[in-house]
Amino acid sequence: MTILRLLILAPVVCLSLSSLADTDVEISIQADAPGAVIDRHIYGQFAEHLGHGIYQGLWVGEESQIPNVRGFRRDVVEALQALQIPNIRWPGGCFAEEYHWKDGIGPRDERPTRINTNWGDVEESNAVGTHEFFDLAEMLGADAYIVGNVGRGSPKEMAEWLEYITADNNSALAKLRRANGREAPWNVPFWGVGNENWKCGGNMGAEYYADVYRRYTTFLKAPSNNTPKKIASGGYHLDTAWTDEISQIGSKIDGIGIHYYTMVTENWVDKGNATGFTKDEWFAHLAETLKMDDYLRSHIAVLDRNDPEGRIGVYVDEWGSWYDVEEGSNRKFLRQQNSIRDALVAAINFNIFHRYADRIRMTNIAQMVNVLQAMILTDGEEMLLTPTYHVYEMHTPFHDAVSVPVESGGVPSVSDGDTSIPMVSASAAIGKGGDLAISLVNLSPETDVSLAARVDGFVARDVSGKVLTGEEIDAHNIFATPNAVRPMPIRVSIEDDYLRLTLPAKSVVVLSVQRSSGQ
Repeated sequence: MTILRLLILAPVVCLSLSSLADTDVEISIQADAPGAVIDRHIYGQFAEHLGHGIYQGLWVGEESQIPNVRGFRRDVVEALQALQIPNIRWPGGCFAEEYHWKDGIGPRDERPTRINTNWGDVEESNAVGTHEFFDLAEMLGADAYIVGNVGRGSPKEMAEWLEYITADNNSALAKLRRANGREAPWNVPFWGVGNENWKCGGNMGAEYYADVYRRYTTFLKAPSNNTPKKIASGGYHLDTAWTDEISQIGSKIDGIGIHYYTMVTENWVDKGNATGFTKDEWFAHLAETLKMDDYLRSHIAVLDRNDPEGRIGVYVDEWGSWYDVEEGSNRKFLRQQNSIRDALVAAINFNIFHRYADRIRMTNIAQMVNVLQAMILTDGEEMLLTPTYHVYEMHTPFHDAVSVPVESGGVPSVSDGDTSIPMVSASAAIGKGGDLAISLVNLSPETDVSLAARVDGFVARDVSGKVLTGEEIDAHNIFATPNAVRPMPIRVSIEDDYLRLTLPAKSVVVLSVQRSSGQ
């Protein structure tokens, strides 16, 4: 079912960057035509043992001078709590395919040191293991999405990990968990059977992996009240061969994990800079972001053919901006800055995800702290919130909200050179309390938009909203000025049954429209 429709009912107006006057856009929101529920898990996170994503970013240890809660940075935990994080994917990523879970249990000073061969050949202390991860998830009120080791592991190892986590009996593994300090089983709603098994997870073919998946899942057993959904490793970008093969596995699959990164490169090198980029790069990067729609449509078309009942969900469990690493940092640590452009990347993707909410069950941005398109950056005792963090916070009203269609009578496009992109991206949903949430993005780097929104089947009592924008196209936060890019109130009026506001250039806006008590 299509939730968001941008219908071009008039010729598309193409604006050049020299056109800096306000551009008029009118949209219609059909609040009386409810669609699919936007699963809160679409706003999931990803924390891999990569660079300073776990160590120094999340974990500093209980003896650290940095204030912490049982070893996790207090400032980071408190900031993440505000996002109402629905789930965390852990321990990887490619790291998961070499991770042996028994290395991460028991007294920390007795845990073995391993080498993280995927991410810089650095030492992995295993200080953060199963107990620590679930402690963090519980602190954040987030569900666990565990990714098991297929590449270097075995069905026995994976099955035993699931038993260790979920057993409520007196098995040897349940007793071992209790001996390590956890009496009750943990709840684990999601279980990934490998990661990128077409590449770092074993360089497998789709047919071979499907057989491997069948073998592993045969032995993944848990109590009936604590059995996780099983997520297969899917393909990358527009290659639908894996989706085609895996969606025919049978009843032991609940979802397919697929990955899409926004990056302007054909060979995984020279991805461009996170800041200091040109307008050409702005357009190229957002154009790549918009291809998420084509990507999802192609995979969902395969699922609709092989799984017409809609039982198998799409899990976009890695996505986000990927640039060249920050100057002076370890290239394998994937640390990059985060600008207003990345805020738009996140919000555009949310609007696309909302469009396919009937099939998308989860997405996980890469990654939570200090890696790729992070929510938070840390350096020693310092911590800051990125523009992407603020977009996640602004969109919390969409968690488990019911999507409603948005129509436009002609969305202008804006272009620079050979690249043209739509000027406005939008979606809307009715929250549990009955209020209407509207997400709006102005993709133009220089042109404001005068927007009028008519809401059908909904009498507005009041409206409020926030806007996130910046002075420059690469506006971002640094430790010296951590609040340079942050949400601000935006002025919205209700006139003649229309919501009217100005979308500043390069901005993300989220509105909350209260329903009249007479409805």
